[in-house]
Amino acid sequence: MSKWLLRGLVFAALMVIVRLLQGALINTWETKAGLISVVLVVLYAIAVFVWGHIDGRADARANPDPDRRSDLAMTWLLAGLFAGVVSGAVAWFIGVFYKNLYVEGLLNELTTFAAFTALLVFLFAIIGVALGRWLVDRKTPNTPRRRDGDDDRADTDVFAAVRDDRDVQDYDRHHEDAETEKHTSPVAVAEHDDDTEKTRREN
Repeated sequence: MSKWLLRGLVFAALMVIVRLLQGALINTWETKAGLISVVLVVLYAIAVFVWGHIDGRADARANPDPDRRSDLAMTWLLAGLFAGVVSGAVAWFIGVFYKNLYVEGLLNELTTFAAFTALLVFLFAIIGVALGRWLVDRKTPNTPRRRDGDDDRADTDVFAAVRDDRDVQDYDRHHEDAETEKHTSPVAVAEHDDDTEKTRREN
């Protein structure tokens, strides 16, 4: 099971429980409806924050280099969207049979309420992730960042490639000059011998 799916299922179920508790408590203490709703949402946000904090610490310990860490932002964004849509649909379905549950129409549950849940999950999870990573990083000695491809930098260095090309060209040029001298040297020697022989005959 992927990370975002696990988190999405957990917080979708938790949101359904929160809404069931909200309906039961408000029916018991109707004058405290606002306070009950705020307290339940805060508790839900704390649960998200704690899990995000755990994720951030674990990721920072596993990958000291920030460039190599997991994309937890996307993980929690998908988890929040999944939790919002699923919890809204389940709450609406339960509300069809359980009238004490405060639900809106299906369209509102799948749009407005789902967006609220997704934002709540994503925001507090990312805050927890950032705090968890920061707490680990401040205790970790600074290490030079190593990016992918550093081992092959010598092979991909532009200046090194240019120097190699120049070396090859110089080698080819010297090789051609040597071949030319090799071919022309016997001719020069033969001409020199002919001149020497003519001089001897004249004498």
